[in-house]
Amino acid sequence: MSKYRKRAQELVAQMTLEEKVSQTLYNAPAIERLGIPAYNWWNEALHGVARAGTATVFPQAIGVAATFDEDLAGAMAEVIAEEGRAKYNAQKKAGDRDIYKGLTFWAPNVNIFRDPRWGRGQETYGEDPYLTSRLGVRFVEGLQGDDPDYMKTAACAKHFAVHSGPESLRHSFDAKASKQDMYETYLPAFKACVQEAKVEAVMGAYNRTNGEPCCGSKTLLQDILRDEWGFEGHVVSDCWAVMDFHENHKITKSEKESAAMAMNNGCDLNCGCAFRSLRDAVKGGYVEESRLDEAVTRLMETRLKLGMFEEEGTVPFDRISYDRVDTPQNRALNLKIAEKSLVLLKNENNLLPLDLEKIGAIGVIGPNAASRKALVGNYEGTASRYVTVLEGIQDYVGDRARVFYSEGCPLHRDKTSGLTAAGDRLSEVKAVCEASDVVVAVMGLDADIEGEQGDAGNEFASGDKPDLNFPGLQPEVLRIAAESGKPVILVSLTGSAMAFAWEDAHIPAILQAWYPGAQGGHAVARVLFGESCPEGKLPVTFYRTMEELPEFTDYSMKGRTYRYMQQDALYPFGYGLSYTRFELGEAKALQENIEAGGCVQLDVSIQNTGAMAGGQTVQVYVKALREGTPNPQLKGLKKVFLKPGEETRVTIFLPDTAFALYDEEGRRMLEAGEYAVFVGMQQPDGRSEALTGQKPRRIRIVCGQTAQL
Repeated sequence: MSKYRKRAQELVAQMTLEEKVSQTLYNAPAIERLGIPAYNWWNEALHGVARAGTATVFPQAIGVAATFDEDLAGAMAEVIAEEGRAKYNAQKKAGDRDIYKGLTFWAPNVNIFRDPRWGRGQETYGEDPYLTSRLGVRFVEGLQGDDPDYMKTAACAKHFAVHSGPESLRHSFDAKASKQDMYETYLPAFKACVQEAKVEAVMGAYNRTNGEPCCGSKTLLQDILRDEWGFEGHVVSDCWAVMDFHENHKITKSEKESAAMAMNNGCDLNCGCAFRSLRDAVKGGYVEESRLDEAVTRLMETRLKLGMFEEEGTVPFDRISYDRVDTPQNRALNLKIAEKSLVLLKNENNLLPLDLEKIGAIGVIGPNAASRKALVGNYEGTASRYVTVLEGIQDYVGDRARVFYSEGCPLHRDKTSGLTAAGDRLSEVKAVCEASDVVVAVMGLDADIEGEQGDAGNEFASGDKPDLNFPGLQPEVLRIAAESGKPVILVSLTGSAMAFAWEDAHIPAILQAWYPGAQGGHAVARVLFGESCPEGKLPVTFYRTMEELPEFTDYSMKGRTYRYMQQDALYPFGYGLSYTRFELGEAKALQENIEAGGCVQLDVSIQNTGAMAGGQTVQVYVKALREGTPNPQLKGLKKVFLKPGEETRVTIFLPDTAFALYDEEGRRMLEAGEYAVFVGMQQPDGRSEALTGQKPRRIRIVCGQTAQL
């Protein structure tokens, strides 16, 4: 038993029933006689300390995923924890214990982005369980820190589990997933956060999974989370999700029954108000008081780990002052991550990078060119300065070239004011294109129309996308630019994959910029003009059309994501171009066989044979060579940065689990037979090869004996 568990138990033993119940609500009141101050558990830090004033606003999580860089995810989380502590210390000193002022951050979101229509997919690390696991683990470790005595902040893996839209149905929806899909796709990132990163909290989802409300699911919260994985932290409900049990799922008949179901099945903390009924539930025999004691003990233990009950100055993090917020170093890291998140999808005839010596005028058009909202995505903080794409280009160019600008059209409406005719800025677009030598079209979405139900406006689908096209008049603005005869670069600011079939056919250069954070405009400009080299890779598949997708409400993975799709993608998962060229040397496996408990070591050399310094991701995919198995799956990665001519050797280890697959009963099986291991800078699919002109190295690995892992 930890020292914190013992102290927590001693505290709880002194509480009355009413006091214990009060501590299970997110806005827990003070218990002054026990020296317990009031505490609001609800705080957000998806890509920076959110909703509590000034903080470093990093690129949205989907952009961080595009870096394919575990170290960057960890470094970002360390800054978030530092700023979180600095703000907490200042707020506590002022007696401010309001919402969004605590140290328990409800991040990361490690749900799988299985369908590009889902508005909250921008909060995730993409569609792949392995990439999501690696980034999630490092993010949690960065938030929680490595002090031997205290956590810097507490992380929370959400939303457990099988949660990815539709937003409009989330309060009543039953996501039906096979055991195989559960263990192969939906659960691995949560398991990694629990077992590897020792995440302090797990948040349940709104929906039901296979009939059980997630925040009251014995299968999820007891059988899997506690019994299988050994989770020791606390479980928090999503906000007002417990009320959904009786109001929308119709599983229970009253608030008291819902509260009892959640508590009895392992939910410890209620974001919402349903747990106010626990007093009556305990007195009426619906909930054993010992179970309530267990929940409150876990909550007190978290607060003790954070040093909340210690004398001022005892905890080392008490000395973190407010001047650690929004530092020049933090802004520099923000710019670095933003640059590395940008994915170059197309670069016909090496249009990019642009050469200012050959350009007299640059046209910047599109509704996201001057948009701050499109920089930040959702669950955002407040930056001390925002640099839009237009401002980034203006700052970079200075007086070396003329910059013309037109909004082109609103993001999704057809005119800029109520009195004008539809398309009132299209003539200006034509004028800007005519006056310019090159046109940068900045299109996309923002969190007002792509995001969470209730946060995003209900213009379309409660935050989800009705289709994969740019809304409103954006396609028309882009067509005008393409027909102008001037070279056009499309910069897309979205949190999700779009259908770019027309754009791919008509626009010579396409840069996917996600929601790139407060420094996003500088990052885009630096890449456009060759100050830095694009190195991002797609963490999601860009499909050709929405018609290829299964029904949004179908949670089977069949036909979904690069792991199970049969058709060619337009732009595949793991794909991204560079301004420089990298060449792989011979790839070797030190072992030709894999067995239970074993490991395969891969060695490969990589050289920058181009003329520009740049980053590249070595990607390793594994394919079981038998019928009915997924496409090659990402199982290893390593980010490298090389100067022109520089070469390095990369070593990647593949454990036995990299070759194993889950069967229909949810058992992880390492099957006897042959496996293909692909080592490269992309997926081993025909479309990636056609786009890059490169092919991964293939290595044969054999397993001699079937084993359950």
